[in-house]
Order: sequence, then C-alpha cells, then structure tokens
Amino acid sequence: MAQQELPAPVRWIDDRVGIAKVGRKNLRKVFPDHWSFMLGEIALYSFIILILTGVFLTLWFRPSMAEVEYQGSYSLLKGLPMSEAYESTLRISFDIRGGLLMRQIHHWAAVLFVASISVHLLRIFFTGAFRKPRELNWLIGVVMLFLAIAEGFIGYGLPDDLLSGTGLRITEGLVLASPVIGTYLSFFIFGGEFPGDDFVSRFYTVHVLLIPGLLLGLITVHLFLVVYHKHTQFAGPGRTEKNVVGYPLMPVYMAKAGGFFFVVFGVLAVMGALLQINPVWLYGPYNPAEVTAGSQPDWYMAWLDGAVRLMPGAESQFWGITLSWNVVVPALLMPPLFIGFVALYPFLEAFVTGDKREHHLLDRPRNVPTRTGIGVAIITFYGVLWLNSGNDLVATHFHLSINTITWVCRVLVFLGPVIAFWITRRIALSLQRADRDRLLHGLESGVIQRRPSGEYVEKHTAISLYEAYTLTAHERRVPYELPADTDDNGVPAPGRRRDRTRAALSRFYFADTVEKPTADELHKFRLASRSLGTGQERTSHSTASLQELTMSNTTESVDVDVDVTTAYNQWTQFESFPHFMDGVDEIRQLDETHTHWKTSIGGVSREFDATITEQHPDERVAWKSTDGSSHAGVITFHRLGDNETRVTAQMDFEPDGVAETVADKAGLVSHRVKADMANFKKFIESRGSETGSWRGDVAAGS
Repeated sequence: MAQQELPAPVRWIDDRVGIAKVGRKNLRKVFPDHWSFMLGEIALYSFIILILTGVFLTLWFRPSMAEVEYQGSYSLLKGLPMSEAYESTLRISFDIRGGLLMRQIHHWAAVLFVASISVHLLRIFFTGAFRKPRELNWLIGVVMLFLAIAEGFIGYGLPDDLLSGTGLRITEGLVLASPVIGTYLSFFIFGGEFPGDDFVSRFYTVHVLLIPGLLLGLITVHLFLVVYHKHTQFAGPGRTEKNVVGYPLMPVYMAKAGGFFFVVFGVLAVMGALLQINPVWLYGPYNPAEVTAGSQPDWYMAWLDGAVRLMPGAESQFWGITLSWNVVVPALLMPPLFIGFVALYPFLEAFVTGDKREHHLLDRPRNVPTRTGIGVAIITFYGVLWLNSGNDLVATHFHLSINTITWVCRVLVFLGPVIAFWITRRIALSLQRADRDRLLHGLESGVIQRRPSGEYVEKHTAISLYEAYTLTAHERRVPYELPADTDDNGVPAPGRRRDRTRAALSRFYFADTVEKPTADELHKFRLASRSLGTGQERTSHSTASLQELTMSNTTESVDVDVDVTTAYNQWTQFESFPHFMDGVDEIRQLDETHTHWKTSIGGVSREFDATITEQHPDERVAWKSTDGSSHAGVITFHRLGDNETRVTAQMDFEPDGVAETVADKAGLVSHRVKADMANFKKFIESRGSETGSWRGDVAAGS
C-alpha cells in the first residue's frame, strides 16, 4: 500500500518504525484450513481469558496466611477463624459483583487451557508435525504443557481451603520423599514446617508473575516459529512440501480468529455461569488435622495421584536415610522418564528411521502404524494411572473392592499399553490394506452384472481424483540399511553396535507396512484392465482415476497486481491461453464447456478435446481432457487486496513415450508451468484488464 493511502495515524507510526512494509508482507501470509488446527487456537484464547479474568481476581484476592475472623455474607462460616486468602476468596464469591462468575470462568479456562494443549500435542504427534524442522517447537509445546499443569495446581492451592490443602499435604509428602534434600526443599517451599506461613504469598508470586511470564515468552517463540517454518498442511491436490495452500492472514484468518475467540469466551462464560466448579465454601478453611473425604485433584494432576496409589508400600534404609520407594518411584522417577520420552520422541524417531529431511505435509496416522501404536500406548498408560486416582470413588459407586481395582490397574499399567499398541497397529495396517484395495479396485457399487460367460460380478466405481491423490500422497518408507562392515581400505567402520541396534529398531518400526501401489503397478493394472475389455466391469470403472495417479503433477503460484475478477475473467478465455502458455499452440472454444487443444511437450505435438469440469466466478476454473492426451488443470484465485490476487495453477498430464517422460523427469514440465505463470503475470498486468469474460457457473459433475 502506498504511503499516501495510509491513514494519518498509521502513516505517522510508519514514518518512525516502518510497519507498512513488514505488515504488508506478514498480513499476506497464507495459512491452511483444517478443523484440527483450531486446537492450538483454543489453547491461545484460553490463555488470554485466563489473563483477563486473573487481573480481575488479583484486585480483591489477598495472598496472606494471616488469621482473621470471617464476617462475610456466607452465614454458615460466619465467626470462623481462617486465613486472609480464604476469606478474600469467599468475599470475591459472595460480596463482589460478578466475582463468582469470574472465579468460575478462570477455573474453567485453566481446565480448558491444559486440555487443549494436550489434545493439540496429540494431533501434532499422530500427524508427524514434530518432524524436522519443528523439533524445537515440539519441545516448547511439551514445556508449556507442564508449565500449564504446574500453574493450574498452584492456582488451585491459593484459596487455602480444605480440598486444596489436602492436595498440598500430598505434595509435601512427595517433596519430603526426595532423598537428602527433601526436608530442606519442603522448608523452602512452605516457609517452615507444613503448612507454614508463607506458602500462599510465594505461590501467588509464582502464579501471577513467574509462570505466566514464561508461558507468554514461550507462546511468542512458538508463534514466531510457526510463521517462520510455515504451517503444516494435510496432503491433497496442489499441496506439496514446498507450498502452503490456504487463505491469507488478512482479512480471512483475522476475521475467523476474532470470531472464534469470542466463541471460546462465550462458551467459557456459559460454563462459568451454569456449571459449578470448586465451591470452596463447602470445604471450609484448611486444617492440617482434617482431610476431605473422597478428595480428588483436578483431572490433569490425577495421573500422578494414581501412580502413587498404584505403587505397593516399600522402604529401604541407606546410611540412616529412609527411601520410600512407594513415593520415589511413582512421583520422582516415573514422571521424568515419561515426560523425557515424550519430549525426546522426535529425535528417537529420526534416529530409528534415518529421516533427516524437512517435512511440511502431515501424515495420516494409518500410514505410520508404529508411531500411531506408540501414541495410543502412551494414552493407555496415562489413562490407567488416571483411572486409578479415583479407585476409592469407583469402589464406592460400583460396590467393588478397592484392592481388586488397585491390582487390576497394577496389571493394566504394564499390559494395557502393550495390548493397545498391538491392536492399534493392526487396525492401522488393515486401513492401509483397505486404501490399497480402494486404489486398485475402486468402490463397491452394489450393482451385480452378468458376463457373457454367465459369471456374476459386482461393478466397482472409480474413486475421485481428490481421494486418490490423498490416498497416495505419502512416501514409500524403507527400513534403515546397515552400512558396510569396512570401508574401501578394509578398515572396520566405527559404531557397528549402534548401527545394528538402529537397524533392528528400524525393521521393527517399518515391519508389515502395506505400501501404496507403485506407478508401475498402477500402469500394469491399467493395461490389464484394458486388455480384458468391457467384460471386466469390476476394474474398468476404476481405471480412469487410477490413470490420473500416474500423471505428472505440477503446482505453481503467482501474485498479480490486478483485482480477483480481472484475473479470473482472463482464465475463462481459453483461446487466449497461447499468449502466455508456451506449451499450448492453439485452443478452440467449441461451446461454453468444451474446447479443442493443440500442445507441444518435449518436442511431441498432440491434440485432444477437453471439458470444463468446474467453474465458479472469482474462485476456480478446472478442465480435463476427454480423449487423446491425459491432461487436467485447476486454477484457483485468492484475493490478497483490492488490486492484488494470488493465482495458483495445478497442471496434470500423463507422459506418453520416451520424449515426454524424459522431459518430465528433467523438470522441463515444471519449469514450463512456472514460466507460463510468470508470462500470465506480465500479460495481465501489462493490459490492466481482461480480453473477455464468461461469468457462468459450472458445478462439478454437471
């Protein structure tokens, strides 16, 4: 945007900090569109809501353990001695207008914050979005998750009620179990013998300053890396490792993000108004001599509580020091090992697979069965611990023995992940086989036909090109191969034991994987189906889409300085294509949806008829050959500004013969499409207007 077009205040700022150039570039950043990408947005918006409601609560909350006598509105506790922290929490709940609503929105937002980060990380794990170059962002996400858990737990302890005090008593036990330093660490946290006089003020500082500051910094770095690396996207036509297909940040995503923020805020407000959470007035002030019956921590701390309940009692004495293994193992050893494995998984997988390349296309979980099985095994391990944290409530509600429940969970915590891994992996492999069969044979139509020989067969129908592309848009994976034992000079290669271990793990990782059909397999299948003629109804109707899979696919984009209508109108004028497409010699428009083409590719001239398969004004134009050469094209248009449009072309053709195959393999086709898009930019910008237009609408399949 030229400087004179900027509003005066913006121009004043731009003169001093130069925001126009930077803003223009970043506001045009394209982001892909998929519902699962909103999980990260929910986490971000929950954090913002936590800050807003937290600021409100800090105005009235008193982080002090000083004892006062309650004289507030809640008559059942009137006259009872309690800490200022608990008294101010009651005052916020009953005497400050909107206070209880803000408390409950704050608590629900904390629950949603942790939940959305967890599910977001699961989406990243199962789709392989943690691979190079995003390993650092994965580590940041894991750190943010456990900072969020710590932040939630500390905030849960601030009101100094009986329930939160019981949770803090358990925490104190875990701290005391730390060898050598346990007592010192407990005195440091609580300011003396539990519960001490300082823990609320110390927790308050950590809760409102330290951890939020760390989270804010990590979120900033995380978002910067998302922009820097570009957003991952699911495979599909026109989507490659080198581009991003989606919508620009401004105005599309800004409008979506703004609306979605208020949706999240609205849902949390309704939950805060209608769904009671943490009614501290029912528990009373904390008293170390009392314990709340059936007390349960917030869900995100339940797995740790369940692990402690799971471990049998065991102690050892070393040089006068008692080690309580029933606390050390589940609370001090297991969590770091579990978290460490999750955090380091991207590096472990890269070591096993030997894959050091950059990845911007996401995996379908079924196409990586071992990783998917590992993910479900982790969820199962966590779920068993989580379930065991409520073993007392399960026992009382279902009239079961708490000992039986505990022993079942002790067995399941070891066997459950193994069984879950095996079942999940088998399901993923079965889905791979189904995809392969879908590619080779199409869809069952339910139509039974009789052949001239008298045999009855079911007619199969072709899958769509979009679906076929999605099913095949992943790499063929092979296990790591052991290098030679010696080099060319006969010197033994170093690291043989490591290489053997890596090769064994790689064979396990890729074992039984059902690979997608190769181009040769599809080509042979097509030839076989053609040789069988119309009698082979089971296969002949799926051949059309399979033929598309052997096509060469090229996608290129260009930004043109004309409005979207002008750019679109020009692409509806097929007879003008030779002016900017070097490979097209002539196009004759036969009627509104039919054309005749003459092309030259790799020195080979061809003619064919094509049909306009889809046309939506200012959005897309698509065509496909109907005879002769296998050729298809899709042009999409994205408005970037009043006089700026992004035009993306996806061109498909099937090389026929040595000359065209060589030209395709040498990259000449891709280079030509890129040059054609540059020619279009010069053509339309030099004219400033289209040569003609047809604004009719052609629906897909019509």
